[in-house]
Amino acid sequence: MESLYARGEATVLEIQKDLPKAPTPMAIRTMLKILEEKRLVRRKKNGREHIYFAAQTREKAGSTALRSVLDVFFQGSVEQALATHFSERESGLDHESAERLKRMIDEAKMEGL
Repeated sequence: MESLYARGEATVLEIQKDLPKAPTPMAIRTMLKILEEKRLVRRKKNGREHIYFAAQTREKAGSTALRSVLDVFFQGSVEQALATHFSERESGLDHESAERLKRMIDEAKMEGL
């Protein structure tokens, strides 16, 4: 997905060039097929090749993925996910991050979110 977001659109071989320790073109095609089935990627024909591109913006795909992780692992609870994340970090939540998070929460409250 990172390759498609960076390039806008790409062939299998272009995606392969972008990947460190890249899998075979067949493996990439298989991954792209799965992403197509999940409606994250679309393709168009260009001669004998297919050109792949992201079906959603990075923000929309990220939001959907986050919602899925929250639902599957944290029963939909943002609070539980954050508590787990911060409890597993070696340094915990530093002051600057806590202040930034507090500002974001305050802004969301003001916007009625």
